[in-house]
Amino acid sequence: MRSVTAVHPAHRDDIADLVTRRPLPGPGLEQVDPFLFLNHHGPQTYAPGNHGLPFGPHPHRGFETVTFILSGSLSHLDTGGHESIIEAGGVQWMTAGSGLVHAELSPGAFKRNGGPMEILQLWVNLPPALKMTEPRYTGVQKADIPALSIAAGNGTLNLISGEFGGETGPIQSLTDVFMSTVELKAGAKTALQVAKGRNVFLYVVSGRVDISGTQIDKWNLVELSNDDDSFVVGAADDALLLFGHAVPTDAPLVAHGPFVMNTVEEIRQAYADYHDGKFGDPTKLVQTMA
Repeated sequence: MRSVTAVHPAHRDDIADLVTRRPLPGPGLEQVDPFLFLNHHGPQTYAPGNHGLPFGPHPHRGFETVTFILSGSLSHLDTGGHESIIEAGGVQWMTAGSGLVHAELSPGAFKRNGGPMEILQLWVNLPPALKMTEPRYTGVQKADIPALSIAAGNGTLNLISGEFGGETGPIQSLTDVFMSTVELKAGAKTALQVAKGRNVFLYVVSGRVDISGTQIDKWNLVELSNDDDSFVVGAADDALLLFGHAVPTDAPLVAHGPFVMNTVEEIRQAYADYHDGKFGDPTKLVQTMA
């Protein structure tokens, strides 16, 4: 069985009135290759007449964003022509690739009515050969995500990408990333399979779990060894986990602001291309948002 090598707490880093915790990157952990960054927004409740999320138009290049809407709803717009509103339980997967500008905002109904909100956003690196791939976007609602029974019926694995139990997730990853959320009832226990050599991404969103005798509370990222093909997780309380795994890129990493590339020169080129309008016209997003 894989063992726990480290536990990394999420650090509080609010964005205006948005409660935000960030376990990655953090002290002593730059990345879990190819997983680069995780923001945990909420849980919190917005009052009626709120301003919603603050993520207006901004650029990206060289990686993918995977956004999990646990509660509330999220509107997506980008300069590639993609637009959607994803409700609670759904996922947005955007491949920034060669570059685009996107906005992630609360829909009008949420700003008018308020309500609970909790969102996770994960950044997944692209290997050098795919850094400049054509941008793409997929939004899936909860009903489109297979909910697979695990832990003798005391748990559910929501399969977003990859294969599990003979099922295939609705999103096809360019780099064979497996991604899911795992719900476990208190007292449930299950083995999760991961091929040797693949890095596991495991974050405890809520509840408390036990892995190989290590007790792990909510808001902690779990670092596991990659020398075996499974690990066992048990839930002390009702728990929700973000669980993924992937082959590491094993490539140089240079990240600056909204761009993740392999060299400093590539970062400079990304800024130049953005300022030259090669990522699309962000004013069109502003007009659509208005």
